[in-house]
Amino acid sequence: MKKRNKIYTPLLLSIACAIGLILGARMNFDTSDELFSSNPKKQKLNRLIDYIDYEYVDDVNTDSIVDITVNKILENLDPHSVYIPKKEYESVTENMQGDFVGIGVSFYKINDTIVVIKALEDGPSEKIGIRGGDRILYADDTKLFNSDLSEDSLTTKLKGKENTKVKLKVYRKGTDKLLTFNVTRGKVPLKSVDASYMLNDKLGYIKINRFAETTYKEFRKAIKQLKKKGATQIALDLRDNPGGYLSEAINIADEFIKDEKLILYTKNKSGSIEKTFAQRKGEFEDGKVFVLINENSASASEVVAGALQDNDVGTIIGRRSYGKGLVQREMELGDGSAVRLTIARYYTPTGRSIQKPYENGNESYFNDYMRRYKNGELSSEDSIVVNDSLRYETPGGKIVYGGGGIIPDVFIPKNTESEKEKLSILLRGGYMSRYVFDLLEKDRKYYNSISRNDFIDNFKVTQEMTDNFDRYLRRMDVRINPTSVKYKPLLQKYLKAEMAQQLFGTNAFERFLNEDDKMIEKLLELSEQINETS
Repeated sequence: MKKRNKIYTPLLLSIACAIGLILGARMNFDTSDELFSSNPKKQKLNRLIDYIDYEYVDDVNTDSIVDITVNKILENLDPHSVYIPKKEYESVTENMQGDFVGIGVSFYKINDTIVVIKALEDGPSEKIGIRGGDRILYADDTKLFNSDLSEDSLTTKLKGKENTKVKLKVYRKGTDKLLTFNVTRGKVPLKSVDASYMLNDKLGYIKINRFAETTYKEFRKAIKQLKKKGATQIALDLRDNPGGYLSEAINIADEFIKDEKLILYTKNKSGSIEKTFAQRKGEFEDGKVFVLINENSASASEVVAGALQDNDVGTIIGRRSYGKGLVQREMELGDGSAVRLTIARYYTPTGRSIQKPYENGNESYFNDYMRRYKNGELSSEDSIVVNDSLRYETPGGKIVYGGGGIIPDVFIPKNTESEKEKLSILLRGGYMSRYVFDLLEKDRKYYNSISRNDFIDNFKVTQEMTDNFDRYLRRMDVRINPTSVKYKPLLQKYLKAEMAQQLFGTNAFERFLNEDDKMIEKLLELSEQINETS
């Protein structure tokens, strides 16, 4: 049985910093003098800045003072109201748009030369034949190698306005002369659906990494393709998904929930409630759905999981989610910067608030992961503390709890072995990426010629490759023992997954990672049980 306390113990700590902002909508407030001129608090701040500008004994960058002041104000509100400086606003916005304009390559700068890691899927460079390992030496006759250009400046040279052209001169190993590519800059997708494939003959799998402007469109395409392949069950993998646009989460939930059923509601400062209902005939209202979550599934991910759970739709598998139930709205501040301000809380259909407490300050709030780790919640369902006063019942009679995150229907413990944790960090933190890139560089002709299926079925990570990775880590002063007998198979799997990522993209990467995954194994077991009874 789960532990139950009559008085709720606040969950104070968490591993991800301000992740998963739910953006209810973008709104630019009228910042005219008519709106704010009579505000004595604003006048007070304006006078202080003016005094510093004109009277203070030394020259002071008052822009930085304003930034610090804004950040301090927001820190005292809640953990998810944040300030976005002008210099960061474009990249933050771009990441959530679902695409950017450019030539569409990821690259390393090696020995002062741009070396392509991969031409991004469906981008301009992929379409004209630029490959991993290519060295981009010139852009419109501007030399890009052996220069003092920063990585940001190099990126600027390759980006530009949509439909503008850039002539690239590229060195490719094995060629006698430079290759010329005339690239038309275009929209490059920043895909939020990492993977979509069949796990068995009935069960389709979709992994979503965030909820951006194009997520629902990507999801619809994926689910239609899976249905054509025979999927009558869908696994929606929202593990490590920090959230994003609320509208995209609502649209996806609507694909599984019957019309007129409540998906969620929000409540603002004045107590005004806004309810959102399922409105359309979804692609999978009559199918079986599973949702995979973990301690890093936040905000919009929790909207989807909570809506399905409270409507008795599908099965939630994994570990208790992050616990982020605050709604932000983005507001421009007039100088290219913006603020994302919490304007409401969201509630699941049964009335649960999923937001965990933050009364003890932001530092405690963002370190909640360590508390969960220490109290055993990540490894034992019985260690999850729930509050009986926040007990709710779904229409089908299922008992659910508010007070911080979505508690899954089927609990899967986290593997907390330190070496496995370290290997996972190496994979996600970029160490394997750079090592694998260097490995592929040794024989680009071979790796660029191997087919995806041949790689998946026949390629083996050798002892030499794992030993070289160990030596690479030692040169980087990373002290773990990834080549021990116990962890060697996992290391081989991770290295092959990273190779697949650089050669074939995220779909192949996720397929490798899902092999021997405990949640996927449980998912397949539940799927087979449905097949046997149907």
